[in-house]
Order: sequence, then C-alpha cells, then structure tokens
Amino acid sequence: MKVILLKDVKGLGKKGDVVNASDGHARNYLMPRGIAKEATQGNVKVLNMQKAHEEKKKQEELDDAKALAEKISKLTVLLTGKSGDGGKLFGSITSKDIADGLQKQHKIKIDKRKIQLDQPIKALGAIFVEVKVYPEVTAKMRVEVKEA
Repeated sequence: MKVILLKDVKGLGKKGDVVNASDGHARNYLMPRGIAKEATQGNVKVLNMQKAHEEKKKQEELDDAKALAEKISKLTVLLTGKSGDGGKLFGSITSKDIADGLQKQHKIKIDKRKIQLDQPIKALGAIFVEVKVYPEVTAKMRVEVKEA
C-alpha cells in the first residue's frame, strides 16, 4: 500500500515521502497513530502543492537574505574605544558590540552569533567582518574602530 508519511519514520522514510508499506503495517500502525495517510490521488496532489509552496517560501527567504547581504556589504559600522600607545585598545570590540552598533547606526538587527569574528578586535583601524545572513549567504561588512 502506498502511503504519505506525515512524520519521519526510521527505516521507512522522511516526512512528505510517498512510500510503499505493507498493508498490515500501514493500516494497523502508521495510520491509527497519525504517522501516515493513504496516498490517494487527492492526497498526493495536496502534498505536491504544499511542497511547491514551501519551495517558493524558501526561495523568497533566500532572495531577501541576498538583498540584505548586499545592503550590509555596503555599510560601515563606526565604533569607538579607549586606546593606549600604538593603537591598542584597553578592552576589545566583540561581535555583540558590532551587532549593537549595526542596530543603532543603520537600524539592521543581526544576531551577534551570525557575526563571524575569530577573536575580538583589540586595535584601532578598519577591519572587514563576515556576517552570515542565511545558511549559504554571507556578507563582508566594514568595521572601523576609532579613538574615543
């Protein structure tokens, strides 16, 4: 019997898959527990429409992320800090400071965990920081640190 899985089933398939299951397994286990429904022509059509809708939504999110990445790559975030001799900062600039600066200066809210810093910035000057906007979309943003 062909069934559409409503949840992931180990050894059978993932959610949304149309799989062949034995009649007894499908009627006595999968269907009563709400794990699967019969793959009728109407149910398959509804499944295909849902998959198309999800794909369209993912594509829109990706396009929005690319637009945001392009916008971020053109921006410069200006931060200030106290420094000693040779332009070394007394403290350091972290990804949280950069996220706060981006929010205050450009009204763009980015989670601090999406700002890729190998180590905190400890010197005056300009540096390019990578921002992970979406799983496969990143942008390089300029961060300028000046004397307070």
